[in-house]
Amino acid sequence: MAANTAIYTGADGSLTLSVPQGKEGDTAQALVIGPYDLINVGRVEDVHIEVKSEIHVFNELGKRYPTQLRAGNISITGSIGRAYINGALLKLLLGEAAAAPPVGGFLQPSFNMTLLLENAAAPGVRSTATLHDVKIENWTYDLPQDDVVREHVDFHALFIDVGDEPQ
Repeated sequence: MAANTAIYTGADGSLTLSVPQGKEGDTAQALVIGPYDLINVGRVEDVHIEVKSEIHVFNELGKRYPTQLRAGNISITGSIGRAYINGALLKLLLGEAAAAPPVGGFLQPSFNMTLLLENAAAPGVRSTATLHDVKIENWTYDLPQDDVVREHVDFHALFIDVGDEPQ
């Protein structure tokens, strides 16, 4: 199988949500993904995904080059801008606390997010990135005077997998 060498633009992308197994996924399904029909996330722009791996460098006294590089923690973060406001992403942040202040502890929903890139001029050639057990960390709402109203979320993911389907 050859490597995927296709070139994409933002117009080639789509973002979908699904639910992982467990109580947090069930909460996302019940509060947001089912009622808001939020499988395909519309009006998305400026999707940003960042995977960081800490590298610990060990230098010995008197040596100019490192003696050893050690892998450290990995973090997966990102953000989404959206020009369609309906409360769904805010409910994915707040969970059961979106309707009323919780009496005790409450679950924050988690979900899977798949970013699919496929150029209509090259059908069958696609690239996907799926983030698993995503949780929203921040939600902001922008109401500019002379521009489109947007919401913006920052998120963390537990892990990521990628898939390419070349010609």
